[in-house]
Amino acid sequence: MVMDNLIGLIPLSPLLGFLIIGLFNRYLSKGLVSVIACASVLISFILSILVFLQLEEGQHALTLTAFDWITTGKLSVSFSFLVDPLSGLMMLIITGVGFLIHLYSTGYMHEDAGFNRFFAYLNLFIFFMLLLVMGANYLLMFVGWEGVGLCSYLLIGFWFKNTEYNNAAKKAFIMNRIGDLGLILGVILIFVHFGSVAYADVFATAGSFTTGSEIITWITVLLFVGAVGKSAQIPLYTWLPDAMAGPTPVSALIHAATMVTAGIYMIARNNVLYSLSPLALDIVTIIGLATALFAATIAITQNDIKKVLAYSTVSQLGLMFVALGLGAYTTGIFHMMTHAFFKALLFLGAGSVIHGMSGEQDIRKMGGLRKYLPVTFATFLIGTLAISGIPPFAGFFSKDEILANAFAHNPFVYGIALVASLLTAFYMFRLFFLTFSGDTRASHEVQHHIHESPKSMTIPLIVLGILSIIGGFVGIPEVLGGHHALNNFLAPVFEKSTAIAQPHHLEHATELMLMGLVIGLTLVMIVVAYVMYVRGKQVPANDESIDGIQKLVYNKYYIDELYAALITKPLNALSKAMDAVIERLFIDGIVNGAGRIVTWGGKTIRIVQTGNTGFYIFTMVISIIIILVVKSLI
Repeated sequence: MVMDNLIGLIPLSPLLGFLIIGLFNRYLSKGLVSVIACASVLISFILSILVFLQLEEGQHALTLTAFDWITTGKLSVSFSFLVDPLSGLMMLIITGVGFLIHLYSTGYMHEDAGFNRFFAYLNLFIFFMLLLVMGANYLLMFVGWEGVGLCSYLLIGFWFKNTEYNNAAKKAFIMNRIGDLGLILGVILIFVHFGSVAYADVFATAGSFTTGSEIITWITVLLFVGAVGKSAQIPLYTWLPDAMAGPTPVSALIHAATMVTAGIYMIARNNVLYSLSPLALDIVTIIGLATALFAATIAITQNDIKKVLAYSTVSQLGLMFVALGLGAYTTGIFHMMTHAFFKALLFLGAGSVIHGMSGEQDIRKMGGLRKYLPVTFATFLIGTLAISGIPPFAGFFSKDEILANAFAHNPFVYGIALVASLLTAFYMFRLFFLTFSGDTRASHEVQHHIHESPKSMTIPLIVLGILSIIGGFVGIPEVLGGHHALNNFLAPVFEKSTAIAQPHHLEHATELMLMGLVIGLTLVMIVVAYVMYVRGKQVPANDESIDGIQKLVYNKYYIDELYAALITKPLNALSKAMDAVIERLFIDGIVNGAGRIVTWGGKTIRIVQTGNTGFYIFTMVISIIIILVVKSLI
């Protein structure tokens, strides 16, 4: 019972933080708001650790039913939480990385006029994300799913006086709604064919469906549409780079530990259903591959430090979907975990650079920052090595596991995933060298103000740097003498999927050969970046002077312009036509016509209101005669 109460307090703590700050923000100092916001998430993190330890001791699942939520007809839904190894791991990532981002934000946002409002939104975001991963049924997950969408809108458009930022927030909100339509249709199909929306009931009944079942395929594909929107995959990925309009801590929160991982979590949670649909898994793999390669090529040409990291996130999410599509669910979650560490580190490191550079985000105007920002430099290097897959950093273990699974499944899949991985190493070291190496390209005025960030910002960088170094050791493969502790921990969650489709295994010699090949090629890409941007001192050309393929890639293949031409402009034209014909001519015509008739009737009848008693008596007599005549005729 005590542990059940702890489960309920985990999402409740940040919710209370939001309510206190939101209701009393005008009366609370920035210092007090910092304490309340950070403490509420820290409490959730501590409680998550305690619950996680219970799972470590062998309890496969902990549940808490707060109350009966919806009961109507055949639908009965309880407001209940499920904490198993998968949700327990997600809770640690959300609250742990979330706390570090909160702490970082106290320094980064200190001078902002909307400081209190910002932390209220952050706390609400954490609450909804916890609701999403802890919910024991699809409806509660959907509430959290929509909640993080709402909070992302508020945070991306936080500086709402800027029209471009508002447009970015609206874009994220609308594109997520497109994906969410698929998700809710999938949930409706689940209820129709399973008679329940509780995970336990659905997964227990799933065994009665045959592999390749048409209805299971429809359900899983529709759920995947929701994941495509939330986790920014082709074709619904364009909102995520524009989400850089929000403050840098928001970018770290959305791109690392929370919102974009929701799609990964949702597919992993429904692993039983996906394993019953090979077609759905193939679709996940294809979309993941295409997104990983496509976004990686765009990242090579970007010059905004946050935009490079944004497209990097899209690409890395693609690799996670590749792992899920191959049925390697643990591998996908493993890379999601390590990615949370090093991508949060990289975004917060980028924020430290921007903070030190007085708001500058163009890497062409940076360079030589190593001597000015030593802590940021060291931690950013760790994050860059981790995402590039250099051993023994965290990204090496998880990314190598994805590539190994890809090779065992299909060499073609492996080839594309390998190219995306190698491009990651190149564009990340391009970013690193242009930012920290060589001579400073900033203006003299900016150079005089470059400074290292305060401890409230550098301490989270150091902690995330440590996690980016050691985080991969929970998944050391057997070929390197490990036992993959994470795989053993998550085994109960994916047990039924493993029974449906046995995973592919490689010979140790083959695995070692592939590992050596990837490391070698990655080092080559780093050397190429070093020769180009350190030895050769190359600086990306101005926007006006690029042409050809480089211009195409730099402009993100003109996908936004294509969407505008094929979707946005036709819809706007249709809306204007409907407004002119249906709204103004027809609907307004009816409403305004009714008003005109009433007005005309009033003016006409008013003529007979003379005030003359004799006229009224005359009218009454004539009316009586008319009534008698009509009566006699009838």
